[in-house]
Amino acid sequence: MEVPRYWRLRKQRYALQGEICPHCTAKIFPPRDVCPECGGEAKTPFSFSGQGEVYSYTLISNAPAGFEEQAPYTVALIKLNEGPVVTGQLTDLGDEHVRIGMPVEMVTRKIRNDGDERGIIVYGYKFRPVMSK
Repeated sequence: MEVPRYWRLRKQRYALQGEICPHCTAKIFPPRDVCPECGGEAKTPFSFSGQGEVYSYTLISNAPAGFEEQAPYTVALIKLNEGPVVTGQLTDLGDEHVRIGMPVEMVTRKIRNDGDERGIIVYGYKFRPVMSK
């Protein structure tokens, strides 16, 4: 991925910024110009809280290119408190076992190195268990 594309996606990758439909109030992630619920134009920015729960998950043992160093790792479907379901890697699990319904929160973490001469490090959102206060 080229540097300009990283820059364009920064709000989505670092702050879970999506959109809200002004016609039906559906909250949309990732952002789209057309609401998948009502088909209306949806360009109003909306920042998600990053709070949600594990809807489903799987353990990745045979990782795709660029992610081999991280294997094995857990990828989950996260149902955000605002409604949308997003895919994200789980991190900071320690000895905790993943379970359906586990409360999680978004964090920004290193996703991977692009591995080329430019040395670009890709950051983005992952989810971790909610830290007790």
